[in-house]
Amino acid sequence: MVIGKVVGSVVSTRKCEDLKGNKFMIVEPIPSLKVPSKLVAVDKVGAGIGEYVLVATGSAARVDNPVAPVDAAIVGIIDDGSELE
Repeated sequence: MVIGKVVGSVVSTRKCEDLKGNKFMIVEPIPSLKVPSKLVAVDKVGAGIGEYVLVATGSAARVDNPVAPVDAAIVGIIDDGSELE
């Protein structure tokens, strides 16, 4: 599980059938996790830019479709991220 801040979105008009209807967000992990780069994550909870989120990675990211080609999924929005900055 990764904690990060949503810093942008990705628009894709053509994508795999298993990904249609999903929104993609760019997540920057918090510095203390020492994750080397930003992630593109499927947004399952309606997160917005500037919000801190919980990101599931690996096979756990395939929340509702076990065959979808997904490596990261936003699965929660953090209510108070003041301690993370």
